[in-house]
Amino acid sequence: MGILLRLMALGVLLAASAVSAQNFPSRPVTIIVPQVAGGANDVLARMVAGKLQEYWGTPVLVDFKPGAGVIVGTQYVARSAPDGYVIGIMTSAHAINPALGGKLPYDSLKDFAPVARLGFNVLGLVVIPSLGVDDVKGLIELARQKPDFLSHGSNGVGLAAHLAAELFKSMTGIRMVHVPYKGGAPLYQDMLGGRVPVAFAILASAMPLVKAGKLKVLGVTNAQRSVIYPEVPPISQTVPGYELTTWSGLMVPAGTPRDVVQKISADAVRLANAPELRARFQEYGYEPSPLGTAEFEAFIRAEMESKGKLARDAGAKFE
Repeated sequence: MGILLRLMALGVLLAASAVSAQNFPSRPVTIIVPQVAGGANDVLARMVAGKLQEYWGTPVLVDFKPGAGVIVGTQYVARSAPDGYVIGIMTSAHAINPALGGKLPYDSLKDFAPVARLGFNVLGLVVIPSLGVDDVKGLIELARQKPDFLSHGSNGVGLAAHLAAELFKSMTGIRMVHVPYKGGAPLYQDMLGGRVPVAFAILASAMPLVKAGKLKVLGVTNAQRSVIYPEVPPISQTVPGYELTTWSGLMVPAGTPRDVVQKISADAVRLANAPELRARFQEYGYEPSPLGTAEFEAFIRAEMESKGKLARDAGAKFE
């Protein structure tokens, strides 16, 4: 009798799962941004949420859970119910963090189901105008003259901007002090106040300040000139071989029904390919490059290997 009851209960659970997947979404969905509001992923999440809400006819909300780089928000996603109603915006930090020497409160592979890659942000090296440098070469020379005198900010420990800076320091032999923030907005506040003169930052969020003359961009981290910012030279022009890219994508908790994952994935790829949204992405310095579930999972595994090696070689660690 006990076995029969367990089988009946299992059948009910499976039936409930199938119904929920078939009718998904039947209530509001939340996209988690593991950083503070005001940064590039805030803009990205709101554009994605707006389009998914249009597709689904159901509210899609955006919630911010910053802390410990992106670990607090990422852990929240991992521990959420595996039903598709909590979706995380994940970035290159997801592939970098396991290599930074700390113990994470989740497994970056086992605790998540990759949904879709959306595309790439363009990272740049920015400085305050009063620093008095006009190019990457000038910054390197200044940092060599004054080891550990300059500080450089990033939007969080373990994020691509942090790794970009550590790689830059490693390849040039300069020494600057890292100052991590919980997102781009507080970083820019301190830069405008003159407290942090240098940063590696997502240009989508920095360019309004650059255009206003409050910050100066010296180079991009792409190996070649960016199609979005063709006027900005690549850092590799001064530091041969330098390159670091940063991506964004959607993930849900492991155990989410496969057909729910596939539905979210198909709609995420669809919106990333939609001409009107691609144009808006590019306006904000975002290069759409969508991948479906299987391709995104393979991409993440490759990123964990390649960016993990970069992090270890550059000596990047949790601080």
